[in-house]
Amino acid sequence: MTSSKPPVTVAEIRKTFLQFFASKGHTVVESSPLVPGNDPTLMFTNSGMVQFKDVFLGTDKRPYVRAASVQACLRAGGKHNDLENVGYTARHHTFFEMLGNWSFGDYFKRESLKWGWELLTEVYKLPKERLLATVYHEDDEAFDIWTKEIGLPADRVIRIGDNKGGKYKSDNFWMMADTGPCGPCSEIFYDHGEHIPGGPPGSPGEDGDRFIEIWNHVFMQFDMQPDGSVVKLPAPCVDTGMGLERLAAILQHVHSNYEIDIFEKLIAAAARETGEKDLNNPSLRVIADHVRATAFLVSDGVIPSNEGRGYVQRRIIRRAIRHGYKLGRKQPFFHKLVPDLVKLMGTAYPRLQAEEKRVMETLKAEEERFFETLGTGMEILDAALSSVRAEPVEGRAQASTARTDEVAQRVALSRTKVLPGEVAFKLHDTYGFPLDLTQDVGRERGFTVDTAGFDAAMEKQKAAGRAAGKFKMDRALEYTGSGHPFTGYERLEEPAKVVALYKDGTPVQQLTRGEAGVVVLDTTPFYAESGGQVGDSGALAAEGVQFGVEDTQKIKADVYGHHGQMSQGTLKVGDAVKAQVDVARRQATMRNHSVTHLMHKALREVLGGHVQQKGSLVDADKTRFDFTHNSPVNEDQVREIERRVNEEILANQPTLARVMDIEAAKATGAMMLFGEKYGDTVRVLDIGTSRELCGGTHVQRTGDIGLFKIVSEGGVAAGIRRVEAVTGANALAYLQQVEATVQSAAASLKAPVPELQSRIGQVLEQVRTLEKEVAQLKGKLASSQGDELVSQAVEVKGIKVLAATLQGADAKTLRDTMDKLKDKLKTAAIVLAAVDGGKVQIAAGVTADRMGQVKAGELVNFVAQQVGGKGGGKPDMAMAGGTDASKLPGALKSVQQWVADRA
Repeated sequence: MTSSKPPVTVAEIRKTFLQFFASKGHTVVESSPLVPGNDPTLMFTNSGMVQFKDVFLGTDKRPYVRAASVQACLRAGGKHNDLENVGYTARHHTFFEMLGNWSFGDYFKRESLKWGWELLTEVYKLPKERLLATVYHEDDEAFDIWTKEIGLPADRVIRIGDNKGGKYKSDNFWMMADTGPCGPCSEIFYDHGEHIPGGPPGSPGEDGDRFIEIWNHVFMQFDMQPDGSVVKLPAPCVDTGMGLERLAAILQHVHSNYEIDIFEKLIAAAARETGEKDLNNPSLRVIADHVRATAFLVSDGVIPSNEGRGYVQRRIIRRAIRHGYKLGRKQPFFHKLVPDLVKLMGTAYPRLQAEEKRVMETLKAEEERFFETLGTGMEILDAALSSVRAEPVEGRAQASTARTDEVAQRVALSRTKVLPGEVAFKLHDTYGFPLDLTQDVGRERGFTVDTAGFDAAMEKQKAAGRAAGKFKMDRALEYTGSGHPFTGYERLEEPAKVVALYKDGTPVQQLTRGEAGVVVLDTTPFYAESGGQVGDSGALAAEGVQFGVEDTQKIKADVYGHHGQMSQGTLKVGDAVKAQVDVARRQATMRNHSVTHLMHKALREVLGGHVQQKGSLVDADKTRFDFTHNSPVNEDQVREIERRVNEEILANQPTLARVMDIEAAKATGAMMLFGEKYGDTVRVLDIGTSRELCGGTHVQRTGDIGLFKIVSEGGVAAGIRRVEAVTGANALAYLQQVEATVQSAAASLKAPVPELQSRIGQVLEQVRTLEKEVAQLKGKLASSQGDELVSQAVEVKGIKVLAATLQGADAKTLRDTMDKLKDKLKTAAIVLAAVDGGKVQIAAGVTADRMGQVKAGELVNFVAQQVGGKGGGKPDMAMAGGTDASKLPGALKSVQQWVADRA
């Protein structure tokens, strides 16, 4: 495949790559989400091979043996964290695109390297003399392909050896893990020219910017054994990856990735929104990079939060906002770049285009939240940094001249300044400044942060939280016996034998009447708290013996502890009992658990696929469900969710539970929760049209739920909403209570229920009219009192001082009267107070010509402290409150002397 004109724009480069490999028999595969599906080992998708990981491990098989993709990637947390360098170097990004092609036991080194060379030199038309390659030092096969078949001169094919210590520990030998698939690599480098500092790979100057790696070909041909030896794989594979941004910089004849067309446009958009004129400002590069990362994360369902992926998302957003703030932007701006991004990348990534509105709303909400505290937080940080003294550091290494990392060079000082960890923690805990954001500001100003002190403050807070949150299961019960079967899916009553007893967390041989403890049975129908569903209650009974079970908790995965109290007789280890679950409570809990599945599905259908479960509590009274969503669920959406769920209930479809291996469960399309740990065998539950993995107890048919009603909806954390709902008899009771309230209100207002809304409107209008009349009367009263007060002003050192009480005044009346008195007295310091129900309201005012001597904020605080309060404000006007009205006369008398001391 050749063309007369090489592709130059990012869009053209991306499209051409896929077309080229499609012509070579590859299946073009869409980019997978930034959140790896059911892979707890990865925070984010960080390379093109992630979606094919199971294929390489042999646990998945695709209908094709050749594949190509352009994969959206993110490196901003964990092992691959480039965040601190983004914006200051030529090639560091959080979000980037990786071009890749794969062979699953089909072609190998020869085809991979030859096609790579063909694409680079004949399609993209890179100068052959600018390209060089590396091979693993023992890989003669790859060396010969480069030199004898492709024709690359031998002096431009560099063998890379064991430079990391030990056999195979090399940049040019790839390993998935300590054992398993592995093999040599061959990297292709581009020479930017002699005018750029740096040497070729393997040389002392390899860290320079002259020779840049653009494409890595990994040849998986061995299986690493536990003893460090390798055996050949029966079907060798190929995994390649090429950075799209790096290739674009070469084809567009620029040195920095931030100069390519897509970044040029995003940087221009960032300049437009911040007002920054210097397009080379690193802050604009940070903003341009971060809008790609955060927008793609939102489109893939990651909402800003304080944990996990959501926390990384929040860090990136807030770093971008802080750089905008640094450029003078004090209002939300970041979300306004999303349309520019969608124009540039929406065609290649349709999900981004489809989610544009929600992405903007999510980023705007996070901006508004952070801007509320950003100014105050920056003031505290500025003050803290200005007060830190420099301390000498012994033997600090000088910055490497080969490095171009501007940030690192600024930090490599002969003297250092350290911000206390307690200050960094306060910024994190109170103002939402992630630690790395504080470190980011510090790097710009030559400071480091005492991370040990930060960690200590964090642990102190966690310890306090743990101490405040003790509950009955915080003492682990030592049980060494085998596991016991749970029969509660089929039966609610079961004969069982007592195998262990505990009192105050200690094993005992018996429990007697009145004693509380924990009972372990050899089999049980009691469900132990798990997956958001509370544990069962009920009774353990035998002749003359009764143990009331109040709760059931897991001691181990398959050992249940029955918590409760002896109400009759003595229970001993080895006794036979009848285990009886509270049927009514279990059935009510099952109704609520089953409807949670239906509600979860309806939430995703009505609000969007980004909705993800973030916690739940299911008991006999209600279902409480937390989920990701960045705005309130409005009334119309609530009604639609209720309609969909009740429609499923009316359909009265049977519930189906199936136990199968995890791979079979995946194939059914069952919903799996991010971050949830699943075993090899799982329980797939079909309730209505919902299909999820769940180990809880459920109704036999959807109609058993009876009725579903949402009773509340609200926010519980940034980007997290909570819905509470009731079912069955609880739903009926709730609706009857609402009906009784409506009827009572109608009776009070002497209106039929259908006319209640209009009657309430009339009453509210009457109230507003009366409030206006009262305000007018208060104003007239205050005005007349104010006229009388003018004569009470006493001149103190050239200032007319007035301190008095206004009867029946509110805060607005105090302020209005203050303005009138200042106009009449011309040069004055005034304190006005009012008492209402034992509470004191105070206003202080100072005319403009005396604010240099007397400040209203200080004056009002002086008076307020004497009446059990505090306050403050501007130099010309300030307000305060107090709780001890009996001290007010004395406080007002002290004003004259206070003014005299300052005049």
